[in-house]
Amino acid sequence: MASDIQENISMKNSYLVLILAAGLIFSACNKKAPEGMVAEVKGAKYDKATFDYVFTEGLRQKLLGNMADALNDFEQCIKLNPESDASNYEIAQILLANGDLETGKKYLVKASVIDPGNMWYGLALANVYYQQKNIDSAILCYEKLVKVYPEKENLEVSLANLYAEGKKYNEARNILTRLDEKYGVNETSTLALVKVLVEEKKYREALEKVRELLKQNPDDVTFNGIEAEIYRKQGDNEKASELYSELIKRNPEDGQIQLALCDFLLSQKDYDEVFSLLNTVVLNNQITREQKIALYSELMDNPDIQKDYGNKMEVALMVLNANYQDDNIIILMLPDFLQKEHKDMEAARQLEAVIKAEPENYFAWEKLLLVYFEMKDFTQLEASAKECATKFNMSILAKILYANAAMENKEFNVALEELRKAEILAGENKDQKLQVLTMRADVYYRMKEYTRSFETFDQALAVNDTDITVLNNYAYYLAEQNSRLKDAEKMSKEVVSRSKDNPTFLDTYAWILYKRGRERDAARIMEKILDQGRSEDAEYFEHYGFMLKKIGKCGEAVKAWERAIKLDNTKSYLGKEIEGCKK
Repeated sequence: MASDIQENISMKNSYLVLILAAGLIFSACNKKAPEGMVAEVKGAKYDKATFDYVFTEGLRQKLLGNMADALNDFEQCIKLNPESDASNYEIAQILLANGDLETGKKYLVKASVIDPGNMWYGLALANVYYQQKNIDSAILCYEKLVKVYPEKENLEVSLANLYAEGKKYNEARNILTRLDEKYGVNETSTLALVKVLVEEKKYREALEKVRELLKQNPDDVTFNGIEAEIYRKQGDNEKASELYSELIKRNPEDGQIQLALCDFLLSQKDYDEVFSLLNTVVLNNQITREQKIALYSELMDNPDIQKDYGNKMEVALMVLNANYQDDNIIILMLPDFLQKEHKDMEAARQLEAVIKAEPENYFAWEKLLLVYFEMKDFTQLEASAKECATKFNMSILAKILYANAAMENKEFNVALEELRKAEILAGENKDQKLQVLTMRADVYYRMKEYTRSFETFDQALAVNDTDITVLNNYAYYLAEQNSRLKDAEKMSKEVVSRSKDNPTFLDTYAWILYKRGRERDAARIMEKILDQGRSEDAEYFEHYGFMLKKIGKCGEAVKAWERAIKLDNTKSYLGKEIEGCKK
């Protein structure tokens, strides 16, 4: 086909068409500026010579990778000429590349308003909407582009796929059927039409279309694979299995067929056959590293495999490691799976071995610290986090975990010093700053410097007054000190209204109600937590015991406290409460 329908789009490896050419849109190193990207005179008169100089300097800084300087230059350009669509677009590119979709979108909208016919602006804006899962707005962008560029039929194919994703199947079929009628059966529009038909569960029509493609190329792996997939969706697993088996026989080395067969076997929960195929997959150079990681990750997350095939999965991961010995990500997959199997000690030993062999593998260090944290092994965590924080002195996570371990080990000054360093690294990152302030408030509380603790919580709320963890912790500590109980109740009530089923937050709310003399309401909340068996937390039983005692149910209070001591022997002080209740 000589048409634009073949331009930039290939459905050979997949019949799922994605948003068009996102990589082109966000490239920071375009050697030729696309149409509409040259800064032009629009609106009121301005100092064009200065504008052109600053704009060119901005492009130069961008190409050099100095994004902050480039951003400043383009912002200056907008001050010189507020109607510069190109300056708005350049700012949008930088912001989007840094992950700031919302602000970047605002600049793209402005660029599109100034120059509504610019294809690049429209594509970029559609891509942002798509990333934000705003399919309807992405569709509107493409509809406008199709009107402006009716000759670019690749835009129509992308629009059809967006229609399908938005469940506007009639609109999608209308476009793709028209293109099929115009060009005949082809691997672009026909495969896109098959996708739409499958989405609609019109499997008979989808099969007819695939078979038309197979008439043109009966040995095409993609077409055969799609036919097998349609049979599988129809529930005809026997026919699908026959097709996959035939595909493997005809193309024993084809990696994509092997992956498709793995997907099919997984859907049938035929795990023994999956593991038989894995060694072949690992050794197949046609299958990319990323595809192998994706497949193994899916297996690792499968509850059935975690439960019944743990040993086979561990062996498979060892084989994968052996084939990618220098890969810093793959080498961490086995420890990750061991954690999923609740084999934290084995995971830690594996990670320690990785670090011994590769001391500069930061990802292994990070994973090891998190394993120690999950194990609540704060002695080992403090020692390893100290070493990691020294070796990788720009790691805020290492410093926060070091501070956490030091706090748990009652080395409060060490914890405060590490948090000071972490706050410097956090800079203007509000989430990280909030975490530092919350931990600092916790440290002060444990030091019994309650005023400083509550002042620090206030600083945290100044950063984000809606964070439910900060509100919960602040409210709980206030209740523990019988301080500002009305404020504590207000904060805790806000938390549970937004997270109704979290037992930790419900416990805080119940404890505050108890402190405010509403012990029966408090006891009912605790009964709800404990009756559902959602947690075996000693703190819950301790609190429940006090509530029961207050309403005159000493026998039940004793049972709750005895359960608390059994779960946490550090709560032996409750023995005095038990004795007092028995008298």
